[in-house]
Amino acid sequence: MSELLDIDGSVLEGGGQILRISISLSAVLGVPIRVYNIRAGRKKPGLAAQHLKGIELVAEMCQARLKGAKIGSTEIEFIPGTIKGGHYTADTKTAGSISLLLQVALPVALMASAPVTLDLRGGTNADMAPQIDYMGEVFRYLLNKFGADFSLDVHKRGYYPRGGGHVTIEVTPVQTMRGADLTERGTLLNIHGWSFVAGSLPVKLAYEMAGGVRDRLGRLCKVNIECYKEDREMAPDNCSGIIVVGDLSSGCVVGSDALGSRGAVPRALGAKAGDDLAAVLDNGACVDDHAQVRRV
Repeated sequence: MSELLDIDGSVLEGGGQILRISISLSAVLGVPIRVYNIRAGRKKPGLAAQHLKGIELVAEMCQARLKGAKIGSTEIEFIPGTIKGGHYTADTKTAGSISLLLQVALPVALMASAPVTLDLRGGTNADMAPQIDYMGEVFRYLLNKFGADFSLDVHKRGYYPRGGGHVTIEVTPVQTMRGADLTERGTLLNIHGWSFVAGSLPVKLAYEMAGGVRDRLGRLCKVNIECYKEDREMAPDNCSGIIVVGDLSSGCVVGSDALGSRGAVPRALGAKAGDDLAAVLDNGACVDDHAQVRRV
């Protein structure tokens, strides 16, 4: 197929999500595409470092021809080739989300001709994106339902604004994926999660965030949140955050997360994460907002 399929990057919220999905599907299906109006709905339209590195990563994996791939570009052409296994690296050089790099590259890696290793650098816990812990503890189990899997090893945490995180993902291709029925949620079995601080922040903030989650979700079942401070070798910079997971009798897993920021009240931050998960549980959904890829 030589004719380019045109995709308007301004549809819906006009963010980077349509770009990531388009690039992944182009590589997997072998369909050349042109994406225009890239991130038209953002304050700074066009490709940022995270988007550019994701495109370049997938282009390397499938030997694609690229046009217009540079910072700030609002239009690109992507002409895919054959997806090859191997060891691939990508570094945003910023706190750009590693989870979003994985989001664009993982579907392609699953269809490669041989096993794939992804060495990704950037932000492990970034705003407006799933935290890397969510990818390993929620998204991975949803992916298992479709007959696919990956392993994830966090070597170093990277936070805003410096980034510097490092994660390795090992993928064994499956070539085809099975269907999965995610229409029956079942009952809530348990709620658990992790509340962390890093750098010079006191661990009491982690306990306060966990308390906020219990305030919101304790009515549903016992809430088990592990509170801890990251080792300085793993996470030298300041950050705080929380990841909350609900296990369902159907085998589905839903989650929510929140990141601390200057001036944020830790207990209120935890309460927000609790409210987000409660909204998913109350509306009967089998997947959460991250799994619906509706953000960014």
